[in-house]
Amino acid sequence: MAREFKMPDVGEGLTEAEILKWYVQPGDSVEDGQVVCEVETAKAAVELPIPYDGVVRELLFPEGTTVDVGQVIISVDVAGDAPAPAPTPEPAAEPEAEAEAPTGRQPVLVGYGVAESSTKRRARKGAEAEAVPSSNGTATLARPLAKPPVRKLAKDLGVDLAVVIPSGSDGIITREDVHAAVAPAPEAPAQAPAPVAAPAPATVPYDSGREIRIPIKGVRKATAQAMVQSKFTAPHVTEFVTIDVTRTMKLVEELKGDKDMAGLRVNPLLLISKALLVAIKRNPEVNAAWDEANQEIVQKSYVNLGIAAATPRGLIVPNIKDAQAKTLPELASALGDLVSTAREGKTSPGAMQGGTVTITNVGVFGVDTGTPILNPGESAILAVGAIKLQPWVHKGKVKPRQVTTLALSFDHRLVDGELGSKVLADVAAVLERPKRLITWA
Repeated sequence: MAREFKMPDVGEGLTEAEILKWYVQPGDSVEDGQVVCEVETAKAAVELPIPYDGVVRELLFPEGTTVDVGQVIISVDVAGDAPAPAPTPEPAAEPEAEAEAPTGRQPVLVGYGVAESSTKRRARKGAEAEAVPSSNGTATLARPLAKPPVRKLAKDLGVDLAVVIPSGSDGIITREDVHAAVAPAPEAPAQAPAPVAAPAPATVPYDSGREIRIPIKGVRKATAQAMVQSKFTAPHVTEFVTIDVTRTMKLVEELKGDKDMAGLRVNPLLLISKALLVAIKRNPEVNAAWDEANQEIVQKSYVNLGIAAATPRGLIVPNIKDAQAKTLPELASALGDLVSTAREGKTSPGAMQGGTVTITNVGVFGVDTGTPILNPGESAILAVGAIKLQPWVHKGKVKPRQVTTLALSFDHRLVDGELGSKVLADVAAVLERPKRLITWA
């Protein structure tokens, strides 16, 4: 009989993914754990393994199709399978049980995978939420869609999400929806004014013979949304410093011949990363996050160092977990793995979650500097400009020196001007005199 494989949740809460490539066709034999397709989410490209043996009966969607999580994407004929028993209604979970591991989910990829009832929990576009039986035998609506921070906010405010009207895309409940549910209802006017039709959005002129339109989706769509959210949520401040990094460049060349660094990728970015980690160690308050829901500043004792990487699918920012605890060879190895994995398009969603600070190296494009935008949830981002031979006053004389410009953007809610200046000055001091890596680390 046929077994149906559904699009799993490959990134803890993502609602859709695009099928990039099928590796099998109808009639092909497949084995448990075999990769059958590659999909792209808003965070990364991910390969999906099939969880059973059999023969492919049908591919439900062609390449290039965006599919909702929970939809069947492939059916497989499995020999010896007994007919599945008719599903029996299960009582709705109590609110206290929401934090527990969901049952009946496939343990694939990231998180718990997709629940068997995911098509009921996630309302598709244009469809109404389905009813499921409750513990008292009456019908109730499916669990409303909301992110974990929004659920916590609703719980703290005593709001039942089932009665909240969602305004987010695909029926997702936002923070504003929760706050609106507890706000006092406005007094009705004596006579409601006649509704005024909103003007239709202007259509951008399009010359099909000389222009190309590219759908906004995947990594580019996620990046755009994150940058808009960050720019208009966190008050950005950017400071700049131009420094002589001649000694750092000499140290890079020396390290390339060091036996402890054999086989590792040694470049200026490695020492810049180490310099930023030293600056954070000396100024730990900069490594924090702003918790809007709880009105708290969350200071972190670990550094997940993000490295902005340009890939064929767009800019992504994977991070090195616990970078502060790594030796220089370990940091070099982690940077090499991060860059190669990103270029191959194999970065996992987990590698892009939980970042605390980020480095973006715009110098590789010949750019002197920029005003980088913070990644949402992070406190600071360091932009590194091109390293160029320039005239510089050194020991009282003008000499050709290796010079670069650093730019540090930070969230002014968390980091005031003094703290931001100290962090940037410490990074500059280490790169001007890299021996400080020994005395300050």
